[in-house]
Amino acid sequence: MATRIREKTKQRQENKDKRPYAVAKHIRISPYKVRAVLDVIRGKGYNEAVAMLKSINKSSSLPVLKVLNSAAANAENNLGMNKDELYVAECFADQGTTIKRYMPRARGRIGAILKRTSHITVILDDAANK
Repeated sequence: MATRIREKTKQRQENKDKRPYAVAKHIRISPYKVRAVLDVIRGKGYNEAVAMLKSINKSSSLPVLKVLNSAAANAENNLGMNKDELYVAECFADQGTTIKRYMPRARGRIGAILKRTSHITVILDDAANK
């Protein structure tokens, strides 16, 4: 039985995605707002994406820029890739935990306030693989 577990582990390691990536979790911005910024940089080169994020006037552009820089640093330090040859292969924002707050309303009722969070993921790849 243990040999089958080792075989499955080895197979999982071989099929694992080897592209550099970075994830930021529990960012206090709604994923709907983050996705608008991610749609702009998807498929762009690393340097072009950084320039676009610095010029976009959206609150979610700073966290996305940090995740993009982290993914590029992971590519450079862990995989020995050059930052100039990278492009944004995939990027997405998933919904994180929702913080629930309440506000008093008329006649003793309460109104729910949902403060949404995001998990931002950026996956880079070498431009030669494009």
